[in-house]
This record gives sequence, C-alpha cells and structure tokens, in this order.
Amino acid sequence: MDLNDAFYFVQVVEKGGFSAAARLLNIPKSRLSRRVRQLEEDLGVRLLQRTSRIVTTTDIGEEYYRHAQKALAQFEIAETAVRRKTNRIEGTVTMSCSVGMAQFGLDQILPRFLQEYPGVTVVQRASNRMEDLIKGGIDMAIRGHMDTLPDSSLIQVRLARVEWHMFCSPDYQGILDPSDDPAGLANHPALILGRPGATHQWLLTDGDGQSASVPCRVRFASDDMSTLKNAAALSLGLVALPSYVCRPEVEAGSLVRILPGWTAGTPQISLLMPSREGLLPAFEVLLDFLKRELPTVLAGDAPGSR
Repeated sequence: MDLNDAFYFVQVVEKGGFSAAARLLNIPKSRLSRRVRQLEEDLGVRLLQRTSRIVTTTDIGEEYYRHAQKALAQFEIAETAVRRKTNRIEGTVTMSCSVGMAQFGLDQILPRFLQEYPGVTVVQRASNRMEDLIKGGIDMAIRGHMDTLPDSSLIQVRLARVEWHMFCSPDYQGILDPSDDPAGLANHPALILGRPGATHQWLLTDGDGQSASVPCRVRFASDDMSTLKNAAALSLGLVALPSYVCRPEVEAGSLVRILPGWTAGTPQISLLMPSREGLLPAFEVLLDFLKRELPTVLAGDAPGSR
C-alpha cells in the first residue's frame, strides 16, 4: 500500500470533498479520485460514500481516517525532529488575518520572519471575512474579538489585548468640549469601521470600569482603516481605531487622541488553528515568532497621545 494514498484520503476527508482537496494539493481531481480508489482496493473496503454533491466517510472509513491522521502526524513529528537538529526549517504556512492586522501589525513582523527563515514560505490571506480553516486549507488565523470565539473545535492561542482609542484632527479637536466627558462627543460625525446600523453609538469605558454610550451620526463607513485615518486627519469627524494603528499619525501631529481617560474597546487578539497535533516545523517557528513579536507591536499608547 502506498502511504501517499492514505495522505490523499485524509486530505479529501478534511477538505470535505475531492474538488477542494485537489485544488489545495494542486493536483488533478481525477488523479486524487484514482488514488483513493486504489487505497480502497488495497484495503478491500469502501472508505467513502460518493454522491453527485457530497462525499462522506463510511463507518469503517471514519475509523481508518482517525488512525491514518494520527499516523501521518507521527511522520510529521519525526520530520520536525530531524529538521530542527539540522537547522533546516522549510515549508509553507497559509495564514488568514484581517486587512487591518495585515496592514498595521503583520506588515512589520512577517518580512523579518522571512529573513530569519529563508526556507519558509508564508501565504497571507487578508480578509475581513472569517474563513473555515479546514475547508480553506488555512493553517492559522489571527483575529480580534471581544468575546470568546464560538468555534470550540479550534485551538485558540491568546496573543495580546489591544486598546481602541478615539481620535480626530487637531483642528477638529478645537470644536470639541475640552472636558474628559464622553457626552461631549454626542451627535458629532462618526467615521466607523464596518457597516453602519440604523443607529450608531460610541461605547466607551474608563479606567474605573464606568461605561458610557454616546450617540453619533455616521458620516463615513469603511472596511479600510487607512481610509478612515485619512478622513479623520481631514477633519471629517471622529474615529475609533486601535492605538497602534494611529501611532504614526499621532507622532506626526495629524491626529490627536481625545478622551484620554476612556477606551473604545479592548479586544483580544487570538491565533486560531485546527489542531496542535503534527505541527510542521515551519508552522511551529512562525507561531513562536508571532507569540514573541506581535504583542510588542500591538502594545501601548501612541507616544504623545496623552
């Protein structure tokens, strides 16, 4: 029996079908189907139930999948051990992240990582839409969230907490109430990240845990943080963004932080992955690098913001 056939079978099961697995493996679907059929013939059992729309495992196919997955993971562990001993870290890691994280956090980290590990290839998918990691062939995803992420089947590694602050241009600051009272922001034009609802409010919290909800009118909504920063610098309204995102503009004086005693949220940044078993060397070194470097990039207030 060809061990590659077991690998192909596992990929078909995990990707939910032959088409998705063939795309991710970059091989013809017909070849993939032929190899899985050969595996079934070698074993003398049917592992998959095929219809025109879906592929599912038989009972014995599910049992074989569990054993094959563990066996392949052990081979990967063995390879990892050898490569670490010889200091030859190679492989490809596919990463999903938000557009903002790609532009203002990972833009500083990934180039340095690639310099340190020339044998590793990183495929970055920047999107504000959460993808299915397993079906999408994604090794890891970095996401911000206020509450516990709902998919309990994924492994979650906490990386950092990020404070969101309120910003505007120096000129716009001149027309605001100078007190540190959130009520002074009521009904000012808002530049918001994402899609606006029927009504919009700034949800703020101070250092003592007091909260405030301030109504505002949406002037501009965008999925792109750079565009929102530019709009705020042109005095078009107020914006709430992660502190680290606006650090360059605060240093340059084109934006100022307002309400320094309040935050507009402190979401958790987490790394998500399908499993801890059988991690490839390239994945492990990237994970370690992100855990070490990303909190430093995301931490702290912009200098001069207070």
